[in-house]
Amino acid sequence: MEKIRVLIVDDSAFMRKLISDFLSEHPEIEVIGSARNGEDAVKKFREMRPDVITLDVEMPKLNGLDVLKIIMQERPLPVVMLSSTTKEGADTTLQAIQAGAVDFVAKPSGSISIDLHKVKTELIQKVLSASKANLSKINSQHEPRTVRKQLSIAIEPEKKPAEALYNRRFSQESKKIVCIGTSTGGPRALQQVLTSLPKDICVPVLVVQHMPPGFTKSLASRLNSLSEITVKEAEDGELLQKGTAYIAPGGFHLEVKSVGPALAISLSQSPPRNGHRPSVDVMFESVSTIQNYSKIAVIMTGMGADGSKGLVELKKNGMVKAIAESQDTSIVFGMPKAAIATNMVDEVANVDHIADTIMNYI
Repeated sequence: MEKIRVLIVDDSAFMRKLISDFLSEHPEIEVIGSARNGEDAVKKFREMRPDVITLDVEMPKLNGLDVLKIIMQERPLPVVMLSSTTKEGADTTLQAIQAGAVDFVAKPSGSISIDLHKVKTELIQKVLSASKANLSKINSQHEPRTVRKQLSIAIEPEKKPAEALYNRRFSQESKKIVCIGTSTGGPRALQQVLTSLPKDICVPVLVVQHMPPGFTKSLASRLNSLSEITVKEAEDGELLQKGTAYIAPGGFHLEVKSVGPALAISLSQSPPRNGHRPSVDVMFESVSTIQNYSKIAVIMTGMGADGSKGLVELKKNGMVKAIAESQDTSIVFGMPKAAIATNMVDEVANVDHIADTIMNYI
């Protein structure tokens, strides 16, 4: 089996050695070289033609963002950013994802992280998944709106005898709530969807994006500046408002509870589910217990299967329409594929059409 050829870029010799040692332990990864700054990175990217690059955000001469833009212009390939958890680091990381990086890993304690072993498994996993990412999606231009209507595919799963249980009538008149789950590639997908929702949308939107603490606030702030609706990081105890999207803070599960006639956010640090906190399954399961609401569940790009078990619970317990992002536009088609495999998804749509699909159900 051909190994994934990785180039490591970091201005710290200590970090280059640490990252190289971690990645080299995996039988599917071969570290083919390292670069000490941005100029060196561009030179070696051109010479060595790696499959994946790990790229430090903060570097002298050319920073990680500058290097990334050159790579994406010349020969796009999967890039995993390594970032500090400072606000500046988080903001730059989100710019890097917008510029084409597949994913990022947060250094536990700044630019030189002696405790990098804490994210060793995450780093290896993200390099492996980046090597399989759908780069054509990252570099494609948005399709014209006139084409979007053709991109949504209503799917008719094989009917099972017990499936009548899951097909309760979805009421256009009832109160509604939208819940969205995503992971790798999610910030770009969320930008596409949330910026396409109208200001007068009459429902609250809950979002779980797999991200560590410190990054979700920057994500919410960025999306809020670009969207007609309000986008914010969720706070424990706040009442849900129409026209607002609430992003689960990194490190916290997002759940919903009834407070009289209203709904309120409940944040918890109960154990991670399948390695994730926040978890899409936890959010979906919580929303499934809310009575007298129709629910619209959306699962977009991401690795793994988070959200599929929660989707089954949603369908068991109420009126639900489920939307999965298509393989064509998913940067990683893990989570949507797992959701579709449950036979509980009502519609598969390209990311450009997901906002339209949500509005059709609302």
